[in-house]
Amino acid sequence: MHQRLEDAPAVIAVCRSPGGIPKRPQPLARVTETGLDGDAHAHAKHCRPDRAVCLWDIEIMRQLIGEGFALSPGAAGENLTVEGLDVQHLEPGTLLKIGDVVLQLTQPRKPCYVLDAIDPRLKEVVVGRFGYMAAVVRVGMLSPGMSVRVLATVEL
Repeated sequence: MHQRLEDAPAVIAVCRSPGGIPKRPQPLARVTETGLDGDAHAHAKHCRPDRAVCLWDIEIMRQLIGEGFALSPGAAGENLTVEGLDVQHLEPGTLLKIGDVVLQLTQPRKPCYVLDAIDPRLKEVVVGRFGYMAAVVRVGMLSPGMSVRVLATVEL
């Protein structure tokens, strides 16, 4: 299995659920063109190839925890919790390599009413800091601790 390079951005958690939130951390997950095997969505609008995988910075999650929100990896529905990547400030079209997996960032994630189950204020305070949706360019396996490498940015 691919391990984390020292000081490189990394996957902190890989999460999935049979539908809805929370998504639960997994030790290993296979990623296909449609997302993580065994992961489902509570709403059909989320079942699109350009929204196959959701990434969120743990640094933002920690800020929100400091603001009083009860969060942990997967709690708000993200598949990959990442550290040191600052995914929130990357551009659409950015390619990320994690082991053999290649993801292409497609659009910033937008909060919805499902977050009300965590806290009714959450969907308002995460606007602009809720991570990114990504398409799967190359399938493979993911696990916590794997390094994340930014490859390039391409036009979408």
